[in-house]
Amino acid sequence: MPVRVLLVDDEPLVRAGLRAVLEAQPDMEVVGEAADGAAVIPLVRQTRPDVVAMDVRMPLLDGIEATRALLRTVADPPKILVVTTFENDEYVYEALRAGADGFLLKRARPAEIVHAVRLIAEGESLLFPASVRQLAAEYGAGGGNRAARAALERARLTEREGEVLRLMARGLSNAEIAARLVVGTETVKSHVSAVLAKLGARDRTQAVITAYESGFVAPG
Repeated sequence: MPVRVLLVDDEPLVRAGLRAVLEAQPDMEVVGEAADGAAVIPLVRQTRPDVVAMDVRMPLLDGIEATRALLRTVADPPKILVVTTFENDEYVYEALRAGADGFLLKRARPAEIVHAVRLIAEGESLLFPASVRQLAAEYGAGGGNRAARAALERARLTEREGEVLRLMARGLSNAEIAARLVVGTETVKSHVSAVLAKLGARDRTQAVITAYESGFVAPG
């Protein structure tokens, strides 16, 4: 089945460029477009995309609020890929904290765009881990987030689960974590699922942000 993508950006040229790149792939399909975050929820319900590629800055409802509304309102919501002009942007970090699964620069090359959509759809790796670390270092309160610390304390991760979370924060895929820990991939998947469940995290990105903001993992 192709990866179904919804494009949300107030710039028609950006949407046209993303559509051209994605629809050139045999395993991807653009199922709809919107010019503002306010249109996301009805379009998601109508088109049932796997991934929403959404601009972080839009005139009526920006990508941060649209992400919050989507995750709060829609059952079994799609993955959210924030599309942005600037990498080191507090808006991007707030979108990730709100529940977005990763971000993509508008100047990215076609191969990078395709890779980002595939990775977000699969959900087994952290997209641009170095950039997430940089954002966490600048905007993540340096381990001083009380809510994140409380979530980590409540989670009571085992030693192995803590190892897995640290490797997730470094951007390793399930297969790479399995090789590092000399265990099977299915075992790693079980550990990742346990980490997400214990932290109450929607995905790897949210778990890693909690790890940084609680001070469990240092951003450097």
